[in-house]
Amino acid sequence: MTPAPRNLVTDIPGLRVGNAADPRLKSGVTVLTADMPFAAAVHVMGGAPGTRETDLLAPDKLVSQVDALVLSGGSAFGLAACDGVMAGLAAAGRGFAVGPARVPIVPGAIVFDLLNGGDKDWAENPYPALGREALAKAAADFAIGTAGAGTGASTGNLKGGLGSASARLSNGVTVGALVVVNALGQATVGGTRNFWAAPWELDGEYGGLGLPPAFPATDEPAPVKRLGEATTIAIVATDAALDKAGLQRLAIAAHDGMARALVPSHTPFDGDLVFAVSTGARPLADPVADPFLLGHAAATCLSRAIARGVHAASPAPGDLQPCWSSLRA
Repeated sequence: MTPAPRNLVTDIPGLRVGNAADPRLKSGVTVLTADMPFAAAVHVMGGAPGTRETDLLAPDKLVSQVDALVLSGGSAFGLAACDGVMAGLAAAGRGFAVGPARVPIVPGAIVFDLLNGGDKDWAENPYPALGREALAKAAADFAIGTAGAGTGASTGNLKGGLGSASARLSNGVTVGALVVVNALGQATVGGTRNFWAAPWELDGEYGGLGLPPAFPATDEPAPVKRLGEATTIAIVATDAALDKAGLQRLAIAAHDGMARALVPSHTPFDGDLVFAVSTGARPLADPVADPFLLGHAAATCLSRAIARGVHAASPAPGDLQPCWSSLRA
C-alpha cells in the first residue's frame, strides 16, 4: 500500500469534491460527485445519526446508483444542502430517469455544529445555497482542515475538520476516504500531540510523531459533549467494481478505521456513519482476496483521513477550541 499522488479521495479517477463555507456561520458543506452516477451504500454505527435518502442505498432497494453525496454542518438544518445539490444537478440534466422526468439522487448526512461560536441567527436557511456552491466547485483538488463541512467541526479536545487520504494497492486498485471529524472522542492520545492513528501514517502526513510513550489504558472517558452534539461522517471510495452489497461490507469494515483514530468512537452520543462508493472502473481480479484487502485499506485510509483533518485545522476568530498546531511540542 503506497500513497496516491494527491493523498485525497479524488485520486480515484472520476471523483470530484467541492467545498463551500461561511466563516461567519462557522459551518459549511462538502459534496462528492462524479461525471457519471456511481454505486453507493452506507452503514451507521453511531447512536444519533442525521441522514437523508440513506434507505435507498440498501442492497435490496431499486436505485443502484447516486449522483452525489453530501456531508454538511448545521445539524438537521444542514440536510437542506441536498436541495441545493439536487437543483444544480437537475440544471445539468442529471438524475434517475422516470420516463421524461429526471430526479437527482443525493443522499446526505450532517454533523452538529450549532454551538461552535458561529452566528446561527439566520433569516433563511443558508444550507441549500452552500450545497449548490459546493457542487459548482467540485474538482480533483480541494482543501482539507477548516474547510467545507469541517469548517465548524470539533472533537473532545481540539478543533476537528475535513480530512482525506488515499492509497494505491498492489493489485492496482485505488482506495480513498473523505471525513468530517466532529467527534465526542479525541483524535490525539491523552494530553499529547500524538495521534491514535499514528500506526497507519504514511510519509509523515500528520506530523510524523509516531506513538506516544504511554497509552492511557486505565482512563475512564466521560462525555464532554451533550446528546446529539457529536458525529463523524465519512465516505470511503474505490475504483474496484463493487455492487451495493459489496459496498455495504466495505463501509462496515471502514468503521474499524474510525475506532482506531478516535477514542472513544461509535458512542450513543455520536451519529457515526460511513458511506461507501465505487466508480466500477476495475473488475475484481480475485473475488475472495480483493474484498478482504479493500476492507483493510478502507479502514486504514479512514484512520489517516481523520488524523489529517484534525492536523490541518486552522484557527479562526471566535473559536472555542484550540487547533492541533497550537499544541506545544
